[in-house]
Formats: sequence, structure tokens, C-alpha cells
Amino acid sequence: MKYAVLFFACIALSLSGCDSTRQILNNLPQGSSGLTSTQIAAGLKEALTIGTQNSSNALSAVNGYFANAAVKILLPPEAQKIESTLRSVGLGSAVDKAVLSLNRAAEEAAKSAAPIFVNAIKQMTITDALGILKGGDNAATNFFKNKTTSSLTAAFSPVIGNALNKVDATKYWADMFSLYNKFAKQPINTDLTAYVTGKAIDGIFYQVGLEEQKIRENPSARVTDLLKKVFGSSQAQGGKS
Repeated sequence: MKYAVLFFACIALSLSGCDSTRQILNNLPQGSSGLTSTQIAAGLKEALTIGTQNSSNALSAVNGYFANAAVKILLPPEAQKIESTLRSVGLGSAVDKAVLSLNRAAEEAAKSAAPIFVNAIKQMTITDALGILKGGDNAATNFFKNKTTSSLTAAFSPVIGNALNKVDATKYWADMFSLYNKFAKQPINTDLTAYVTGKAIDGIFYQVGLEEQKIRENPSARVTDLLKKVFGSSQAQGGKS
């Protein structure tokens, strides 16, 4: 446990070289592995800031959603039921364009995620930080789900709505289903913006979860002189089994 505490306090420095975390580490008593709650919170906040920024950057890039099978947004379930029919009558290109448009809209919206996460991190209390540190593998991700889902929805929805219009997603959607709805017993009438918004947010939290896993499990992937100083100490070596 004490080495996990050390790791969370210094991991942000290994990634960003921030002066505040450097000061925390330099002020540690020689031969001591103890950190105050304030120091733990400061280090954890910096690590989470970097992790959420990485998540936002990854998904807001071109093909951030579209080329990632884990978060790629497919047609709504109602549409998937008739996708093969649409393709069989020559609407395959419209289906493909619609799927691409959904993902392009999500990629545009993901640009607004980082500031929302940063705000949640700034408001994080010492109690929150300790809860994340001592919690399960997804404790940080769950914290963000509880604290940011409403804000992400409010931010994503108009961006996605505008993006869908900008790339003619609503047009492709209408092209696919206008003819079908003339003959369907149950016409398709899905709120496309709400659907994409929900899937885009699911994707953001999935990516945040991956970043949390890296922070928790892969300290050796971010080797720096300061990390070597901490994990190479006699206390750290003595704690290994």
C-alpha cells in the first residue's frame, strides 16, 4: 500500500515534470515512504489531469472513435435490425456514411471533455483522493462518472447536434429511412443526437478507464530519475516479496 501511495504522488511528475509535484518529492524525508494526505491528493490530481487529457486527445483525433473498435459508434439498435435489408436494396453507401458521420460527431465533441474533467479534479477533496487511492481498479473512472456525466452530456449534446448537421448525418439518416418508413409497420424515429451523445460519453469513460489502469499497473513504463530514486530506495526494495 505504501508504495502505491508513493507511486500516485510521483507518477504525474514522471509524465509532466510539474514543479509542484517535484517539490513534493524533494521535500520527502530521506529514507521515508510516508506522505501526507495533502501530498497524496496533489500527486493524484496531477496524474488524473494527464490521464483525462490523454483520453480526450485520443478520442478527439480523426478516427479516434471510428478506428477504435472498442468505442466505435454503430447505428442505433433499431437501425441495425434492418441494416442488411438496406444494404440489399443498394443503400450500403448511405449506411457507411451514416456510421462515419456518427463517429465524426463524437470526435468533435470529445474536444470539450478535458476542461470538464479538469474542473472535477480541481474540486476533488482529500477524502475523494484517498477514496480513489484505496478504492478498486476503476475508482477514479467511477468518480468521474458520478461527477461529470451531467456536464459532459450538456456539453456534448449541442456539439454533436451541430456536427451531425455539418457532416449531413441527419441527411444520410433521412435518406436511409424515408423509403423504409413508407412501408414499415413501426417507422424508425430515433433521437440521433441523444444516441450519439450517450455512446460518445461511454467511449470517453472507457478511455479514461484505460488510462487509470496504466497509472495503477505500469509504473515501469514511465521511468525517470525521480521514479528511480523513489522505487530504488531501500524501503521500496525491502517491500518486494
